[in-house]
Amino acid sequence: MWPQWGGAARATDAARLAILDARAELLGLANSFEPNMVARVGGAKELEVRLLDQGNYRKMLVVHLHIDAVDAMGANLVNTMAEGIAPRIEELTGGTVFLRILSNLADRRLVRTTCRIPFADLAWRGFTGREVAEGIEHASQFAERDPYRATTHNKGVMNGISSVCIATGNDWRAVEAGAHAYCARDGQYRPMAIWYVDGEHLVGELEVPMQVGTVGGPIKLHPTVQLAHKILRINGARELAEVIDAVGLAQNLGALKALSTEGIQRGHMSLHARSVAATAGATADEMQLVIDAIIASGEVKVSKAVEVLAELRAS
Repeated sequence: MWPQWGGAARATDAARLAILDARAELLGLANSFEPNMVARVGGAKELEVRLLDQGNYRKMLVVHLHIDAVDAMGANLVNTMAEGIAPRIEELTGGTVFLRILSNLADRRLVRTTCRIPFADLAWRGFTGREVAEGIEHASQFAERDPYRATTHNKGVMNGISSVCIATGNDWRAVEAGAHAYCARDGQYRPMAIWYVDGEHLVGELEVPMQVGTVGGPIKLHPTVQLAHKILRINGARELAEVIDAVGLAQNLGALKALSTEGIQRGHMSLHARSVAATAGATADEMQLVIDAIIASGEVKVSKAVEVLAELRAS
């Protein structure tokens, strides 16, 4: 995590050097506000300064304080450090610190997931494993070249990521904002996950910033969140980030597999039909029979599901 200070200084070059010369002092000052984090081998680790001098805007110096939040998401502690050392930065630069706030683009807190799937495991509904793999690769290349497709591609990734963030008491909006910003880091919006064929395997890769925690906030207070952590059997924020990233990649695989073979609408219709059948009162043994019948009829409605159930139970 890192906070940002955006401010105007009288002499930007001199101000930048003054801040860098005081690096050790500023890091020590920042850590003095969060001694418990330092005791857990976290805290402020690095400091950098950037000059913003583009277009018709006034010059600004941006100070980044790189903070290791260990197993916390870190928003409050980062902002505390930012607020704490801002007066000293003003003294050093002769400028005014306007903003003292974390950045949700945590690109020093990245998580990477890779999978390799044999073609034999991809064969599905009349499609060979190679056909499925090449279809997914083609869909991925489409997203890599076109921001319109990349947007929907990434929405599918975030369906998985955001769900686990919510279940584990983490700020899914912060994670999503950082993930989308990271996709545009080179000036073009790109896919979070990519897929390609390598020999007889389909390879998937996903890399995004992941500022999540396993301590603090609702994790201590919310029993359902505590249960989610217990079920996951994770040991710290690093492992949680790995789980979340893997779910995002798996979610994307499922969507691309459906999209590149039978089409996404059929897959969505199957899910909708399952919900309709459950609403109509279908048991586990009856569920698939009802789903198949209402889809075949073209009437995916509760009334039709009730009718099908009545016929099944009368036979």
